[in-house]
Amino acid sequence: MIRRNAQTLGEAIREFFEDNAELRGKILEIRVLRAWGEILGPMVAQYTCNIYVKDKVLYVSLTSSVLRNELVLCRERLVKSLNDYVGSTVIQNIIIR
Repeated sequence: MIRRNAQTLGEAIREFFEDNAELRGKILEIRVLRAWGEILGPMVAQYTCNIYVKDKVLYVSLTSSVLRNELVLCRERLVKSLNDYVGSTVIQNIIIR
């Protein structure tokens, strides 16, 4: 028997997430959280104690006040870098505590 509408597993998963926008949004938020450590490196990840996304705002808690001040100064560039890494506009602002 010949299958006429066969598709790869990747295509089926991609189609599933396109149909379920809420799930797709959550997965993109998780990608942003992972991107934080990859973009900023292990040294910054070492000082990061809490990170989460709520209402398109990334909240980051740091244990180093010096690092906190440095990251506040380049906040807009961080937002752009994280969104570019994910490939979508997931966050609009970063709150660094």
